[in-house]
Formats: sequence, C-alpha cells, structure tokens
Amino acid sequence: MLKFIKGHMESIIGIEIYPLISLIIFFTFFVALFWWVFTAKKEYINTVSNLPLDH
Repeated sequence: MLKFIKGHMESIIGIEIYPLISLIIFFTFFVALFWWVFTAKKEYINTVSNLPLDH
C-alpha cells in the first residue's frame, strides 16, 4: 500500500513543496506561541487561570 502511495505521489509535479510549506507553518505557529507566552502580562495570565474558579 505504501509503495502505491509513494509511486503515485512521485508522479505529481511540484509535490515536494508541500512538506516544506507545512514545516514552515508549524515552525511559525510555535515560534509565535512561545513569543506570546513569554511576553504575556502576569495579571492577564492570573485572570484567565482563575476564570474556571469564579462562579
């Protein structure tokens, strides 16, 4: 089954760009997430973390 899929994918022109695009999207998302986590204000994090406890 894997040989069939691999053989079929190799016949598509330009298919080699899709893994690169997905890697760039993945890397960009996690860099942005880490940047947001390290620059978030502590009072905002405390407010959001206490939301489930506030009835």
